[in-house]
Amino acid sequence: MTHDITIIATFVLYIGLMMGIGVYYYRRTRNMSDYFLGNRKLGAWVTSLSAEASDMSGWMLMGVPGFAYLAGLNAGWIAVGIAIGTWANWHFVAARLRKYTELADNALTLPEFLQNRYGDHSGLLRVVPAIFILIFFILYSSSGFVSAGRLFETVFGIPYEYAIFLGAGSVVFYTLVGGFLAVSRTDFIQGVMMFFAILVVPICGAMASGGFEATVAAVESIDASLLDPFTKVDGTTIGFIEVVSLLAWGIGYFGQPHILVRFMAIRTSKEVAQATHIAMTWVILSLAAAVAVGIVGRVYLTTPLEGTASETVFLVMTNQLFPPIVAGLVLSAVLAAIMSTASSQLLVAASAFAQDFYRTIIHKDAEQNELVWISRASVLVIASIAILLGLNPNSFILDMVSYAWAGFGAAFGPAILMSLFWRRTTRNGIIAGIIVGGVTVLVWKQFALFGLYEIVPGFAFSIAAIIIVSLLGKAPAKEIQETFDAVGRSEI
Repeated sequence: MTHDITIIATFVLYIGLMMGIGVYYYRRTRNMSDYFLGNRKLGAWVTSLSAEASDMSGWMLMGVPGFAYLAGLNAGWIAVGIAIGTWANWHFVAARLRKYTELADNALTLPEFLQNRYGDHSGLLRVVPAIFILIFFILYSSSGFVSAGRLFETVFGIPYEYAIFLGAGSVVFYTLVGGFLAVSRTDFIQGVMMFFAILVVPICGAMASGGFEATVAAVESIDASLLDPFTKVDGTTIGFIEVVSLLAWGIGYFGQPHILVRFMAIRTSKEVAQATHIAMTWVILSLAAAVAVGIVGRVYLTTPLEGTASETVFLVMTNQLFPPIVAGLVLSAVLAAIMSTASSQLLVAASAFAQDFYRTIIHKDAEQNELVWISRASVLVIASIAILLGLNPNSFILDMVSYAWAGFGAAFGPAILMSLFWRRTTRNGIIAGIIVGGVTVLVWKQFALFGLYEIVPGFAFSIAAIIIVSLLGKAPAKEIQETFDAVGRSEI
């Protein structure tokens, strides 16, 4: 890879801009609502692009193209599942969650929402969810730092072990000082950058390969199965279990804390419809382009990429397609993707520790300023653990993301859906669902039973546990049911 001074300069300027935004919002962060939800003042454009940028991390610009490079249109099943899941999340969950979290004593985090939703005074609905948030966000954040390590290794020409610290340090700095306001504003910028970068690369790659028809013909000459979503590269037909597993990425959306928190922060639920249209346009075009990057890369790149190197197809194409100044801007979009998601994850994990561990168990009377500083300290600790887990350069980014994605989807997805839409759900039912869903993913992953993606059994068993335990217990108190009914009438 070339380490052109222009590319490096562009990177340094971009990182400086993001850190500058962090410092600016550091001065505007006065309390926990500011630090975690931006005091619920985000508009439709910022909310939608922030949600999608924090969702589509380096795995969209590196993991999905790498999968498509190896498997062709088989990777499209993930894209379809994600697109459907994104729409369902915005359409069914966003507005109701925004209303309910404010009516539930202005809850700032998902565990706090669950605690307030069920009037729980035991602390279990803060502590149990926080445990799984910390476990799976450490894994998720680690995947982002692996992406950052490969990117900085490519751009600066430094060993991976140093590159991962440099990339992670950039993310941690502006998360540490700016909180939610900084992350959301930078996410908007980064969402725009990611969108144009992922569209430009496959188009330019196809044009450089002789045009779209010539590119398709070249792909067919390499391996016609690359253009058949039902045929794998080894010539076998993709099985039902495999299709279900790939599409099942979609159900994970209902339980992703770093995405759901964006719904909680939008200015008013009335802006959700506009935000949904913006988000879906972004997601559909971006995912289609991500798959196209991998397939076009098979034709454009003359040197094959093997193993984890396949996940650098976007980086390699960018370096070869564009002059240094343009390549620097496009590669900064990869950094944008990594920074947006990793920072969001660190922020939610920090909120889980400060609000749901520290305030619940250690210091119940902690003041706002103290909690902000505890949150910032926990960002450093969580990031350090995530970096240590990511030091192995042979880890596949998409594999790491899929594990964490399944964990959140199974532990929290059913809990959020049932809390929002089933009046009869009880506190014990939610606790049972979170534990069953999270543990099922952790266990199923180790045995890979039937080749089925662990989110499927985890999600199903979690819903079953919530229903069974809720029906076995007493119905929720009258005031809890009245708040549930008030959500539907609310104009918030």
